[in-house]
Amino acid sequence: MNDAKLNQDDEDGGDRQRDWESTGSLQSKFFDRRPAVVARQLLGCGFARRIEGVWVGGWIVDTEAYLSSRDAASHSARGEKPGNASMFGRPSTLYVYPIHAKHCVNLVTESIDRGSAVLIRALQPVWGIERMIEHRGLSSLDVSDGRMLTTGPGRLCHSLAIDRRSDRVDPIADPNWCLFVGAKVPRNRITATSRIGISQSKELPLRFFVDGNRYVSGLAGQHRRPRRDSLP
Repeated sequence: MNDAKLNQDDEDGGDRQRDWESTGSLQSKFFDRRPAVVARQLLGCGFARRIEGVWVGGWIVDTEAYLSSRDAASHSARGEKPGNASMFGRPSTLYVYPIHAKHCVNLVTESIDRGSAVLIRALQPVWGIERMIEHRGLSSLDVSDGRMLTTGPGRLCHSLAIDRRSDRVDPIADPNWCLFVGAKVPRNRITATSRIGISQSKELPLRFFVDGNRYVSGLAGQHRRPRRDSLP
């Protein structure tokens, strides 16, 4: 890996929880707010899960908000169905859905029965790099800077072994998941754009990302600065 910090964090391996004890774990009330607010404030936060004793995950750098009303692109727009029921659950619940043989992971926002969520589009990979490479079926030579691991919602879920079995999990209550406060991202480093890969409600500026971060998905031209930075 080019990023020495990624190597160091991965080699430390094992139970990473000890490194998070000095940080604040996010609580359900953090998610009991409008999805656009949550999507913006999740940037820089840590998202990880423990698999066979190894923590895998990283810093959130790219999100999209999906609203409970007046948003035709939101899965809740068609009402509560068996496939999207978790989106109407308690705030912070995972809503995981399949798409094109891949999966996308969302964090439910607002109160029960509202039907809003935030899609995690990309992570800056930090913990469990070697395990992520295994999950993706890659070799270390294929992964020069981590973009092949967690840039884009499908790759992210593949690297963290997230599928429908993770649907309805509460990462705040489950000891094998962790959501916590990380590096504070300055407002001038956050860019808002329209969401990616949707055909309806495309005009809504509900995608938020860390400008210049090299792990953000989408086009480099959407950034105001070169896409080569990483969070500390």
